[in-house]
Amino acid sequence: MSEFIVHIAVPIAIFLFIAGFTLFAVYAERKIAGFVQDRLGPMETGKYGLVQTMADILKLLQKEFITPSAADKVLFALAPIVIFTAVFIGFSVIPWAPDFIPANTNTGLFFIMAVVSIDAIGILMAGWGSNNKYSLLGAIRAIAQMVSYEIPVGLSLIAAVMITQTLNLNDIAYLQGINSPTPIYFMGFWDVTDVGGIFAWHIFQAPHLLIVYVIFFIASLAECNRAPFDIPEAESELIGGFHTEYGGIKFAFLFLAEYAMMFLVAVLGAVIFLGGWNSMLPNIGSIRLADWTTGLGWGIFWTLLKSLTIVGVQMWIRWTLPRFRADQLMTLCWKVLIPVAFVCLAISGLWRIIVML
Repeated sequence: MSEFIVHIAVPIAIFLFIAGFTLFAVYAERKIAGFVQDRLGPMETGKYGLVQTMADILKLLQKEFITPSAADKVLFALAPIVIFTAVFIGFSVIPWAPDFIPANTNTGLFFIMAVVSIDAIGILMAGWGSNNKYSLLGAIRAIAQMVSYEIPVGLSLIAAVMITQTLNLNDIAYLQGINSPTPIYFMGFWDVTDVGGIFAWHIFQAPHLLIVYVIFFIASLAECNRAPFDIPEAESELIGGFHTEYGGIKFAFLFLAEYAMMFLVAVLGAVIFLGGWNSMLPNIGSIRLADWTTGLGWGIFWTLLKSLTIVGVQMWIRWTLPRFRADQLMTLCWKVLIPVAFVCLAISGLWRIIVML
């Protein structure tokens, strides 16, 4: 009975977290946009506009269901569910603290890449099912972008996995802290197993892994359709992209999926490259900062801190850089990121054979 309750409670907890994060992230994005553009952002609803997002969500949920008469009603209705579910399931293998993970599977990284890829099918369903030329064009552009940028994302993750030799995200996090079952070397020469902290992160275990993380971060922005890679939405060109015809709770699910995807790629990058739930603070002689700041509560704190910092950078970039043209976007992917990712892949193999053995 208790196991059944856990299986019900965990998905509910994940959904509530996604909903809460979306409310926070939308407000934060408005405030960051206001700061970048030298204005205040929302200020009227609640103190400093704190409940503006809540008011917007309540308004959105009260809107009537509208399905275009010429739309494919089945595809149109299922698309938001497929898109949100694909991202939602990805959270099931994310480790939040030492051994605190909804599903501790040995193929966690492969699983998350597989289920998130279903997102593209949902976007195609939304564009085709809307029977709207703007929606269809937006969906085609979105899928072309996502399929292209999945390649550098996959290559960057493989380059990291060649160093870790495991697809288990919980084990990958363990390999970046004081509880690592194997020795950790900073840049391949300084044993930092007992030191831990930032020195044990994967981006510092080999010189090329910092470049690998930059590739992952850039490609993950495109996977999320975030600026400067938001061509699939491109409000000035396509009205609203693949979700032009959506409103009410259906649009709310698409909105939830977009922000959930932002956090998912941020926490995935943090787990694989930035130490995951391990402390940022190193042990310095008798001052055991890493020992003191490692555990269940601290693990959740570090995971949230690292992930939310990355989300903040994503928002900062959105309101700083102009949107790429379609040809610039594809040139960056196929002529820059993918070749560099292949080189890093080769370096990971050589590093594992020559330096780590």
